Amino acid sequence: MVSASVTGASLIGADAPPPGSAGIAEILAGARARLRRVGPHETAEALERGAVLIDIRPAAQRAEFGEIPGAVIIERNVLEWRLDPRSDARLPFAESYDLEVIVTCQEGYTSSLAAAALQDLGLHRATDLAGGFAAWRDAGLPVRRAD
Repeated sequence: MVSASVTGASLIGADAPPPGSAGIAEILAGARARLRRVGPHETAEALERGAVLIDIRPAAQRAEFGEIPGAVIIERNVLEWRLDPRSDARLPFAESYDLEVIVTCQEGYTSSLAAAALQDLGLHRATDLAGGFAAWRDAGLPVRRAD
């Protein structure tokens, strides 16, 4: 254990959140307040009309649980660079701020934060799949084993 005298920091009040900070529950609620989240069947309908479904789950989750056919795989750590129309690293389909993007993760938590980040980039139609991949699978919609 490191003592306060070694680090130069006071441990008094170290368990209190710093002023102006927010907990993850508050951050998630704020992100979701900006989104019009969609369920599995609504997502399937959106895909039929040309929306892009982005799967941000890590490879290990995709390998364990499977994938949604047609989803574009972009792991979370590079999402903004691949979808920002201003980015030199964007994917070819990411040229318009009007792109309808639906983000999915495993259960619909990280995807809410990611969709809000895409809205911050100007992708005003970005949202997420409520309940994530698990909700899609549980709704009986098609899944496949990861490649």
